[in-house]
Amino acid sequence: MNNKSNGQDFDRYEVAEESVLLDWLLRNVKGKSRNKLKDILRGHGVYVDGKCVTQYDYKLLPGMKVTVSRTKKATPFKSRYIRIVYEDRYLIVVDKSVGVLSMAAGHSSLNVKAILDGYFDSTGQKCRAHVVHRLDRETSGLMVYAKDMETEQILEHNWHDIVYDRRYVAVVSGEIVDEGGTISSWLKDNSSYITYSSPVDNGGKFSVTHFTVLNRTTTHSLVEYKLETGRKNQIRVHTSDIGHPVCGDLKYGNGDDPIGRLCLHAYMLCFFHPMTRERMEFQTPIPSTFKQLFKYPP
Repeated sequence: MNNKSNGQDFDRYEVAEESVLLDWLLRNVKGKSRNKLKDILRGHGVYVDGKCVTQYDYKLLPGMKVTVSRTKKATPFKSRYIRIVYEDRYLIVVDKSVGVLSMAAGHSSLNVKAILDGYFDSTGQKCRAHVVHRLDRETSGLMVYAKDMETEQILEHNWHDIVYDRRYVAVVSGEIVDEGGTISSWLKDNSSYITYSSPVDNGGKFSVTHFTVLNRTTTHSLVEYKLETGRKNQIRVHTSDIGHPVCGDLKYGNGDDPIGRLCLHAYMLCFFHPMTRERMEFQTPIPSTFKQLFKYPP
């Protein structure tokens, strides 16, 4: 079956027999030489079950869907707001920029879900992005979205068992003298959606954050945070509790805003794949604007 999508011609196939990808392409894609097919693979023009594949020896199984560009190079996904880190038939992992909502909060609001839905449409994928977890608009970093309801339900209901390591990095105000530590308290929202922290049970949720100082100056500290619990605004409130709020935090900060943004980035996300149980480990670089404050090399 042929389909035109986003100005790009694609041919679509269903795999009938087990094979490695290049051999399968040679048998099934008519009118293309081995070298031409290799060019299409290198040009990110082959998708298997919605995932772009470039390996010649990728293993195909019966029932898989293969999409092949008719030209040497497919139109790559480009967005100033997100970068696709990984994709398969069940889920997609993205690196979100500052200033983008995780999902819609109004008819015209810029959000990751809408961007992904447009991408799925443009590549002929019959799916929608299902929100599993959120990052604040002004927090950048790694997020995972499900591509179907079953995957979304597994991720949502088993999140704390599936996600085995989730870390953030932040620039905080002031010099943290300790090398690291643990912050714990009960967190509860008031009617104005401000999260309050209490050392004793205030009817909220008990929350634990571990931190390690990566670098420091006399005015700022670069800190890694590992979440034991994942409450709303947890890092922002907990690091403010110890007198070192995240820089650029208009809600829980102290006015220290050295680079004109909330200095919080979700830089590591590790989880068991909800369908295959494979370990999935993703990490993005610490933002260069964070490192420049500590005279790191670029």
